Amino acid sequence: MEKTVHTEPPGLSVVGEQATVASYAVPDSGDAAAAFNELHLLAPMGYLVLSFDTTILQMNVVAADLLGLRRANPERATLRQFVASRFHDDFDRFLRRAVNSGQAEQCHLQLRHSHGQQGFPVVLEASADSSGQGLRVVLEPAEGRLAALTRSEERLRRIVHYAEEGVWEIDAAARTSFVNPKMAQLLGYSIEDMLEQPLVAFMDDEGRRLLEHNLAQRRHDQAERREFKFLRKDGRDLWTTLAIKPIVDADGGYRGALALVTDITDSRASAELIWQQANFDALTALPNRHMFQDRLDQELKKARREGMLLALLFIDLDGFKQVNDTFGHDQGDALLVEAARRIALCVRNSDTVARLGGDEFTVLLSGLEQASGVERIAQSMLALLNQPFTLGAARSSVSASIGIALYPSDATTPEELLRSADQAMYAAKQEGRNRYSYFTRDLQRAAQARQQDALDLRTALQQGQFELHYQPIVNLGNGKIERAEALLRWRHPQRGLLTPAEFLPAAESGGLMLEIGDWVFRQAARQARRWQDELGAGFQVSINQSPAQLRGDTDLYLQWLRHAAALGLPARSMVLEITEGLLMEGRSPAAERLRDLREMGLLVALDNFGTGYSSLSHLRHAGIDVLKLDRSFVRQLASDSGELALCEALIVMAHKLGLRVVAEGVETAAQSGLLSMAGCDYAQGYAFAGALPAEALAALARRGLPLLH
Repeated sequence: MEKTVHTEPPGLSVVGEQATVASYAVPDSGDAAAAFNELHLLAPMGYLVLSFDTTILQMNVVAADLLGLRRANPERATLRQFVASRFHDDFDRFLRRAVNSGQAEQCHLQLRHSHGQQGFPVVLEASADSSGQGLRVVLEPAEGRLAALTRSEERLRRIVHYAEEGVWEIDAAARTSFVNPKMAQLLGYSIEDMLEQPLVAFMDDEGRRLLEHNLAQRRHDQAERREFKFLRKDGRDLWTTLAIKPIVDADGGYRGALALVTDITDSRASAELIWQQANFDALTALPNRHMFQDRLDQELKKARREGMLLALLFIDLDGFKQVNDTFGHDQGDALLVEAARRIALCVRNSDTVARLGGDEFTVLLSGLEQASGVERIAQSMLALLNQPFTLGAARSSVSASIGIALYPSDATTPEELLRSADQAMYAAKQEGRNRYSYFTRDLQRAAQARQQDALDLRTALQQGQFELHYQPIVNLGNGKIERAEALLRWRHPQRGLLTPAEFLPAAESGGLMLEIGDWVFRQAARQARRWQDELGAGFQVSINQSPAQLRGDTDLYLQWLRHAAALGLPARSMVLEITEGLLMEGRSPAAERLRDLREMGLLVALDNFGTGYSSLSHLRHAGIDVLKLDRSFVRQLASDSGELALCEALIVMAHKLGLRVVAEGVETAAQSGLLSMAGCDYAQGYAFAGALPAEALAALARRGLPLLH
């Protein structure tokens, strides 16, 4: 058979009826590949790029589906292998014509699927690639292009109609030319209501400004993705993410834009709520500690950059706890809200007012040229906060202690500045409250001393430097010492014997109250056991309890009871003395803990009765066993018949409630006699003895006291 040789591009030889390739190149992977992906990937007919030996180099989705191949064609399959064998000659001639003619050629034949299914008729149209290194082939089923287009359009219609995202098309004048049902549903309109409407009809003023700002980018064929807010028909916000692609004609002219719209309203609202809760105080809506720290960092950087002053005010309300105790936490919260409002009235909008927690507030005054204005602001805050607060039907008053620290004179870092302002506030409280104080180096040294005290206290616990002294509590009926109040002392190696007033504030700030309180209970319980053996089975020892101790772990108090049981000490031998403030906390954790301990058998005494806000009506529900009259009732007994009448009345009412009464601060025989005549049960004070070591108290109890009345 004669072989015909055709003129081919370089590197191509056609021998016999089948073309073979000596060498070929894949079409340029730059513009050519991009053009293929953009124009042909989802076309309704098959589209292929072949080498001259018909190896499939690229194909679109329809072609891969018709041939049963993966689009990447890792098997290097050829198109010829899918041609029915009886059409091979026609196929080869068709390809030679396409290569040599320089124009598109057509051929009708049958192809088969890769899985061997029955063949199907197709129309092929081929032309040489512009690079001269391959062929481009369009593959259409024999039913024709119209049917293929119809199927493709139907598929596209289903996708757009049932899409879970909105599809929105606008024309060059930014008027709506198409929306799918989901888009209309998101905005609450019908499709007909949206068509031909300008895009700005669905935006607020801010959205219109953003649209104008971004219009130029869209006209330059720049795709973008952004968050955007639209207005629903009912006026509510619709927050979305938009994937926007400009539509351009063949000459590059702007024809409009197509947007894929996703509703993110719920997720954005959740994110905003989380952000709000993380950065703002729920009660006052002021920035919280986290947000304050961030703003402090930013303002310090700005002040450093611009060479300006920065003032930090640390504000603590004086007497707030008494308001909470008297009127309840709801009214206390109302006071905090009003206090926040008053503080904000004293500063500029550009300044930061924050609530750190409880009744502590901070104020950042930024951009100051001189410090003189800070004092005026502090004075106005004190004046406003000193005015009465209306709390429901009642009125109450508080004051404030304000500490002031300045950048850069007092501190240069956020941590140092906050610490300096806190120490200045502490100094204002120490000086009498309702005042402001600037930070000084003396305050710094005082704070360091408190820190050292906390370290020394821990050492004192470890090395056994604490000891208990006891003040006798005398039965006024028989003159015997039947009880004692345990009083803590610290035998400091350098400073000598210290009273609680000299070290308990450091213990509280250092977080040592629970450990010290545990030591006190165990020591007092052991002493109570010894005295019961020596002085009588009913001897009782009382210990003072602070709210901080009663908020501790329940297991600690169970250990106390187990310790008492191990000593063979009845629980009623130990009396817990509390202050009126704790009694007023009602359902607080500390008050609940106190009730639990009383149910376990411990007795409870209310110390310094008459100096706070409690009344006998509170005692009826609080589970109190012993009422200790404050020394202020006792001081004027001998010379003021009114004080005696008041004491008598309190004693009678306490007895009616089933309470025992102890009078504190008894210093004379006359006071002791009058209290005995008024029916008081017990008394303690210097008329009998001060605080004594345990051995001295036992000796005094054995020796007996002379009758003082």
